[in-house]
Amino acid sequence: MTTSTAAESSATTPLLDLQALVVAVRRRRRLWGAMALLGLLIGAAVAVLMPPPPSAVTTVLVTHQADQPNDTGTLIRTDVALLGTTRIAAQALRSLKSTEKPEDFLHDYRGTGLTNNLLQIDVTGASDTEAVARAKALADAFIADHVRRMREAAQAEAKALRDQRDRMRDELAQVNKAIGNRSPGSDPKASASIESLFARRAELTSRIADFDQRAEEARMGTPQLVAGTQIVDAPRAVRHSLPKAAATNAAIGLVLGLAIGLALAAVGTVVADRPVLRREIAANLGASVVAELPRALRRPAGLWQRRRTREAHERLTTTLVRAVRHSAEPVSLLELGCARTTSVIALNVAGALGAEGPVVVVDGLPGPELADSGQEPGNTTVVSGERAATVPRQVRRLGVGSVAPGTAWTDLRYLGGRTVLVVRAGHGSAAWLHTVARQLAEQRIAVIGVVLIDPDPRDRTDGTLWDGPHTALRGPYERPAQQHGTGLPLTERLARQHATGPLRTERPPMSATRVPGSDQEAR
Repeated sequence: MTTSTAAESSATTPLLDLQALVVAVRRRRRLWGAMALLGLLIGAAVAVLMPPPPSAVTTVLVTHQADQPNDTGTLIRTDVALLGTTRIAAQALRSLKSTEKPEDFLHDYRGTGLTNNLLQIDVTGASDTEAVARAKALADAFIADHVRRMREAAQAEAKALRDQRDRMRDELAQVNKAIGNRSPGSDPKASASIESLFARRAELTSRIADFDQRAEEARMGTPQLVAGTQIVDAPRAVRHSLPKAAATNAAIGLVLGLAIGLALAAVGTVVADRPVLRREIAANLGASVVAELPRALRRPAGLWQRRRTREAHERLTTTLVRAVRHSAEPVSLLELGCARTTSVIALNVAGALGAEGPVVVVDGLPGPELADSGQEPGNTTVVSGERAATVPRQVRRLGVGSVAPGTAWTDLRYLGGRTVLVVRAGHGSAAWLHTVARQLAEQRIAVIGVVLIDPDPRDRTDGTLWDGPHTALRGPYERPAQQHGTGLPLTERLARQHATGPLRTERPPMSATRVPGSDQEAR
């Protein structure tokens, strides 16, 4: 039965609970909020402390001999690549009479193709004047190099056309000579040969004229391309707005910081595995959540918030008073991550029970939270764990202890045979909650409920174990009888101990010794 139930539970439990992840990340809003604020401040500081260097910009209209309306930008990308060569950089530096190396100058400017024929050049310098001069020198060097390459291409094409024309002229001269050497005759074969020579001469004459025209067009087309390549936007200094740059960098830093913070919060939540939802805490502890208390605000709370907190404490006190009053043996409050809140709850419960008779609060907390919590109300007396045996039998007891790592588990039996766990949401890991439940079960301490501190306000899960043992505050609970008198109430066992001496099966209260809580122990 147990194996099948565990198998079904593991099969229905998702590998990653998105609801729990979202709730845990939202609870760690201080982390990602601080990261977002840090990114915003760093972005604004970078804009103020590291302003961009002085820069200038110019735009050049570049004409190409092979321009096509459907060009995808290949020609302008070629021009951008040519602008980033050491040849252009060296020509610009020579015109500036600078001794800077061309390789170093390449890092101070860049070209951007705006359209198929517009090239933008951005240059940085030590000052605005130097940046403008560098932009002018680069634009002139690029135009001169582009014009030189176009002229060389045009001259090479015209020379090739003229060479072809000259070869055809030589062939035409040979054809004319062959025609002149032929004498007119009546031989049909001679007549056909002469006609073919005349046809060849006509073809050569036509082709020579075509090559002359093409060579002239190639030579005449270069001036148009040269005149079209020019500076259309004169070099000018770029003005940088510090407020705009600071706002832009701050926004970028805010987004990056928020993203990093959310990622860290999510990863930390998955790695730490600290349950936050009611159903997870109840399932890991094996007890139902019977009450909740909101998180104590560090800033001064308003009247409405103070009223809600007071009403929540009153409801919790009423619930715990009812449980302690109807219990046949002492009840303890064991805290995990909320020692000061547990001390306040214990004193409130003791004060409410003080009207019915004297109440003794047994302080088993490792720190001074209970002693520093304020005045003892009414008939309440606070004693340490070492003096618990001196409390008379007829006096009602309320133990206060801790189940944090380092707890001496055997000492918890002297605080009460039944306990209410006061757990702060998201404090203990799932492995440690399993450890607490197992150790309390081994000590035969019944958990009658869990009080959840600082729950998530948007948590709508059910913290009741409907299919678990009836240990919650929903009805009477009777502990099974034990041998050797261990099933007797704690007050009666302590009275018998005074009369007959200490029992061998029990240990006197001792100071808490640190017990390491490991994953192996939890398993």
